[in-house]
Amino acid sequence: MHFFSPAPARMNDHVADDGELRSAAADGIKAPVRSGAPAERQSFREGYRQGFDDADQRRSDGNEDAKDPDEKDGEDKPEKKSRFRRILPWAIGGIVFAVLVTGSMLYWLSARHYESTDDAFIDAHTTQVSSQISGRVKSILFEDNQKVSAGQLLIDIDPRDYDVRRNQSRASLGNAVAQLAQAKAQMALQQANLEQANAQVRVTDAELQQARQDLARYKGVDPRAITRQQIDSSTAQVRTGQARLDANRNAVGGAHAQVDAAAAQVAAAEASVREAQTNVDNADLQLSYARITAPIDGRIAKRNVELGIYVTPGQPLFSVVPNEMWITANFKETQLADMKPGDLVDISIDTYPKDTFHGRVDSFQTGTGSVFSSLPAENATGNYVKVVQRLPVKIVFDDKRIAELRLAPGLSVVPRVKVR
Repeated sequence: MHFFSPAPARMNDHVADDGELRSAAADGIKAPVRSGAPAERQSFREGYRQGFDDADQRRSDGNEDAKDPDEKDGEDKPEKKSRFRRILPWAIGGIVFAVLVTGSMLYWLSARHYESTDDAFIDAHTTQVSSQISGRVKSILFEDNQKVSAGQLLIDIDPRDYDVRRNQSRASLGNAVAQLAQAKAQMALQQANLEQANAQVRVTDAELQQARQDLARYKGVDPRAITRQQIDSSTAQVRTGQARLDANRNAVGGAHAQVDAAAAQVAAAEASVREAQTNVDNADLQLSYARITAPIDGRIAKRNVELGIYVTPGQPLFSVVPNEMWITANFKETQLADMKPGDLVDISIDTYPKDTFHGRVDSFQTGTGSVFSSLPAENATGNYVKVVQRLPVKIVFDDKRIAELRLAPGLSVVPRVKVR
């Protein structure tokens, strides 16, 4: 490095050239003001330039030391690296575009063979159990969400009132049975009286025939051989026999009437017995309602009963959800053209998003959901706006893994039906 000492400035000194001053300012070196004769200015410029060359040399040496050794070997590597950086974003964009196009094509080729909807849920024939009698709940023999079997005792209602009614009906039945026996005995008596009346008719008829024969004999012999008294007595016996026969015949008619009355009493007594027996059966049935059992196999849901409360007929107590479930999927009417029973279905359950289950189309509801709503649409009045309708489709599971899952009616699913 060369050092210089510029001469002191005078009033008539000239400032360094603009180019030299700008170069010195760019290098961070303060350019001194030069003065004097041209020879002195020339010497000053040479010393000043020598100082700039030394500074440039030091900066160049420092930059070369910081560079990578591989970069010192060739001058075309920075140019190649710059070109690669310009091409790299375009290459990445092209690859991403190609992947998107390919994925879209593959998805379209696969999706056109499937019909899917997210308006689907798990369904089941849920049974609601209600009380059929009134009474106080004596005991509850199940817990919330418990698994139960058909016929299992679940609720016991206080049965004492119905025990009393059953005993009363049984007593009435015994009384009716006794009245029936009495009516049958009375009928037997009247039947015997009828038989006796018929016998009396036969006796009087025989006596009348005898009296008529005696009268005929008296009239057939010589009048001088018999007396007038004998003829009159025989004639009176005939008339008496006839009268007795008529009376006995009337008695037979009365006996028949008594038999018919006794038969009616027997029929009434039998009806009373049947009525009393019906009351007994009804009392037994009402008593049996005090023991509420599970109607089907399943799990308890929506419990609305507590120990000690007074229940009334028709009051809902709890529900039983069966083990057998299916899917009700509400497909748009535009998705049903190629769908038919037996089509295979891939099922995604929101509760188990990592697994795909299998099923098949079972049947189609005969009518859209709007037809069976509480207020069905009346399209014949007012302005009409066409709305795409949905038809409930029943899909059953064909997957043994379903038995191991905790499924419940109302859970959301997404079925994909393979239609081609």
